[in-house]
Amino acid sequence: MTDIAWIELALTAARPQALGALLRYFRDLDTAEEAFQEACLRAIRTWPEKGAPRDPTAWLIFVGRNSGIDAVRKRAKNDPLPEEEAFSDLSDAEDDIADRLDNSNYRDDILRLMFICCHPDLPNTQQIALALRIVSGLTVPQIARAFLVSEAAMEQRITRAKARVAKAGVPFETPDAAERARRLGIVSSMIYLVFNEGYSAGVNNPDNAAFCEEAIRLARLLLRIFPSELEIMGLLALMMLQHSRAGARFDGQGQIILLEDQDRSLWDRKLINEALVLLDKAIRHRQPGPYQVQAAISALHARAARPEETDWAEINQLYGLLERLRPSPVVTLNRAVAVSKLEGPEQALELIAPLSERLDGYFYFHGVRGSFLMQLDRKAEAREAFDRAIALANSAAECAHIRQQIDKLGAVPSPVE
Repeated sequence: MTDIAWIELALTAARPQALGALLRYFRDLDTAEEAFQEACLRAIRTWPEKGAPRDPTAWLIFVGRNSGIDAVRKRAKNDPLPEEEAFSDLSDAEDDIADRLDNSNYRDDILRLMFICCHPDLPNTQQIALALRIVSGLTVPQIARAFLVSEAAMEQRITRAKARVAKAGVPFETPDAAERARRLGIVSSMIYLVFNEGYSAGVNNPDNAAFCEEAIRLARLLLRIFPSELEIMGLLALMMLQHSRAGARFDGQGQIILLEDQDRSLWDRKLINEALVLLDKAIRHRQPGPYQVQAAISALHARAARPEETDWAEINQLYGLLERLRPSPVVTLNRAVAVSKLEGPEQALELIAPLSERLDGYFYFHGVRGSFLMQLDRKAEAREAFDRAIALANSAAECAHIRQQIDKLGAVPSPVE
């Protein structure tokens, strides 16, 4: 890996902690962002020559803080001086800042930043988009893909969110317990979107896995603050169960391996066991929520030693519950897989037929539909569905997987005219 590539990874990893700390100092999102960006530029200029610091995050915070202070002082030159009693000894103030940095909990800074981005003055979609951009450092194209919107639309959404925060004069302090509770749902959605960006990115590599690990880490932090929140338990268990299969999801050539074909000995049993304990703790309260139900579905796969031991009847029931808790065509599409295992592909096709218009632009809809059609030996229709899936694929691995399915179809006779 080149020096620049390593530096980019280091800056990405340090972003939430460094930006959160800078926001704590300046209480202004734009100032904190500008300070962090200036620190990143200096890192790119100096680290290749002088070597990386022992603690890149602390280095970025110190450099960013100094840069931000310089910028604030320049802007304040034309402001009138305060009364004499308002002055304090500058060295004492800077010593206090350094002490707070040394003793601060970087994770609290991340949470503070996360909650501010999810302020209730913003619409939910803007809260999530702003948090993904500011907290996790995802690019606008990455966020746009997560929301299934154009890059231009997402750029406007983020810009409007930042402008609205600035106009509203949102206080940059950690919310109290009541406000935090109201934001948990939005924050949880943001964390799961971060996880899915890494999970669905394609070939398993450290860069993509970092998004999953970051989301799991943030969920752990959230659970420490809200140890009795059942849906946070469910969210964390769900992500751990899904991430436990990371080592088995792709072959040596980067090709997708379906769940039923994966080598289950490669699954991370330590992570699975931790997730199962957490999930069991949550469901004992008998207050099911969407994340708990999704985690319970993943747990049934994790508990099956072999694919044929999977409890598809229970999975079908859980998807039915999830449809009631959080109605979505994607949930119904997932339920159709369970129906195909229990009742056959014909019944599964009937279930997803009403979804064709709403999910026409969704890769997995056409891939799943093509699979059902292939099982029924309706080869021409299956090829048409697979062709549509390839056109919508988000990665080379997805394209390659669908092409493998097309190869299994063999030659399809041309229709008689």
